[in-house]
Amino acid sequence: MLRWRLLAIIVAIAILPQVLTDSYWRTNLIVCALNAMLAIALDFVLGYAGQLNLGQAAFYGIGAYVSTLLIMQGGMPFWAAFVCGAGLAGIAGMALSIFAVRLRGHYLAIASLGFAVITYQILLNWISLTEGPLGIYGIAPPPPLALPGGASLDFGNLANLFYLVAGFAVASYLLLDRLVRSPIGETLTAIREDEVSAAALGINCTAWKVFAFGVGSAIAGAAGCFYASFVGTLVPDAFFITESFTVLAMVIVGGMGTLVGPVCGAVVLSILPELLRGVGDLRLILYGVALTLVVLFMPGGIAQAGRLLAARLAARSQALAGGPK
Repeated sequence: MLRWRLLAIIVAIAILPQVLTDSYWRTNLIVCALNAMLAIALDFVLGYAGQLNLGQAAFYGIGAYVSTLLIMQGGMPFWAAFVCGAGLAGIAGMALSIFAVRLRGHYLAIASLGFAVITYQILLNWISLTEGPLGIYGIAPPPPLALPGGASLDFGNLANLFYLVAGFAVASYLLLDRLVRSPIGETLTAIREDEVSAAALGINCTAWKVFAFGVGSAIAGAAGCFYASFVGTLVPDAFFITESFTVLAMVIVGGMGTLVGPVCGAVVLSILPELLRGVGDLRLILYGVALTLVVLFMPGGIAQAGRLLAARLAARSQALAGGPK
């Protein structure tokens, strides 16, 4: 099943930039890939470890600013700065988890939200380092990738940049999928279902929650590194706390604890506002109504809807196969 799903994703990634040749839609494809990374990273922490993290925007911003400052002020190569940005975001996530390890539910949500607010205020007010509301401009795209035969892949081209970001999104998905299918996934699920019982079985809940936060935060930081090189401009407002709630909505609409669901949620909630842009401010009402209907009538999200549809199709085909000849 995973192989066919992965094949379908790879084919879609390969074809879409060739079909959607307009720069507007290619830009939206890159946004979808970035949001998919953020959504699966949050789903690993929330859907599997059961930790309500509302600080995803902070880790996204840490990755973006750290990599950009290392490149533009430290003269560091892009990929070295990329590793540092993602790594520091992961370390920040682990540090937050260590301090908030005794918190659960809405208390953890408030703590992580507070961390996002603090990070935003630092980005906004540390003007000597981040330029604050003035922003950092002239951020270059990733350097060209040399290919055999003397050719190179220029990431100033939106199609090539989409392939790069989408490739990392697929790699992140495969990494998390391998983790959740391993004993690590079973351990995190046990912590999510009943932390006291998990601890009684000898599971070090603190260590595994820190691990989940670190992995999820590092992937969010990697997305932030790509965001900076994609947009070419960094301002703190891009990492305001509303970004955390948007990513949370993608996970809920897609289906928590499924990985593929949040990917679908990221695509739908990235494209839907653009499709509704023609109706003006009415699009915000339609957007809100759509989210509300999904939460009320399909709490398992798009993943649940897909399972129900697949079950009905299977039952119908079985009924047709067993009918009179």
